[in-house]
Amino acid sequence: MSSREHNSVVVGVEGSDTASTALREAAKIAAQRELRLDIIHALDFAPYGFGGPYVDAGGVYEWVEEAGKAILAEAEQFAHEIDPKLEVHTEIAIGSATQWLIESSAQARRVVVGASASGKAATAVLGNTAVGVASHGKCPVIVVRDRDGAVPSEGPVVVGVDGSALSAQAVGAAFEEAAFRGAELVALHVWSDLGSAAFEDPRAAALAPQSLEEEEHAVLSESLAGWSEQYPDVKVRREVYLDNPRGRLLDWSAKAQLVVVGSRGRGGFRGMLLGSTSNTLIASAKCPVMVVRPEES
Repeated sequence: MSSREHNSVVVGVEGSDTASTALREAAKIAAQRELRLDIIHALDFAPYGFGGPYVDAGGVYEWVEEAGKAILAEAEQFAHEIDPKLEVHTEIAIGSATQWLIESSAQARRVVVGASASGKAATAVLGNTAVGVASHGKCPVIVVRDRDGAVPSEGPVVVGVDGSALSAQAVGAAFEEAAFRGAELVALHVWSDLGSAAFEDPRAAALAPQSLEEEEHAVLSESLAGWSEQYPDVKVRREVYLDNPRGRLLDWSAKAQLVVVGSRGRGGFRGMLLGSTSNTLIASAKCPVMVVRPEES
């Protein structure tokens, strides 16, 4: 992880059920790790035509600000119901929630955001907060989708591994998460980016040489080397699949409490677990998804 001091978990709230689910998860993470919880509510006046000729700008500001203060007060009370000893900091920010969450991520351990209930919206709208923060956050970003307020607390932590430098960062973050959660870690490596039907013909599957399969097992072993020594209490399960990385991770998300992926790969054969896969998981995974971006010096 970075040498910077990361002593907080940051979460954005705006009064929706999805934001409440993200707040609950952020508070649990902060309490578990004895970190400060920073709750941000952004006042974005664009929808109100702030500054326009027919809008009383001062009146709009006061109205929106008071509503924001009420949302933050309720959020702080909710966080303390989860853990009365939790240190909570609240802040009203002016402008885009995405912008402020990205800026706050530079000094945070984790950022937690809620994703819209619509999978299509989560990937098609570039301005979507979850996609925007996951794409540009400076620390790992956990995206939580509202599923009747339930976030799984059982099952393994699953990490997608492709052997790249970014994948190594994702593996390290996944080990840390598994250790804190007392969960098994499933390290998943898929070495073909072809779809699930590509190898249905036994003759096509036979084209994959034994030496290539052994090489892919070696890629996974090398990616995990050293982390098990650093986290000796984390039980690791290794899974190597021939094809369909997005489908494999989505299947695992149904029985996991967290899926961890890099935000993008270096492209090509071994980059397939990263990039578009993170967006697919944000939209459709059955559990929270943690997206890890390249660490900046």
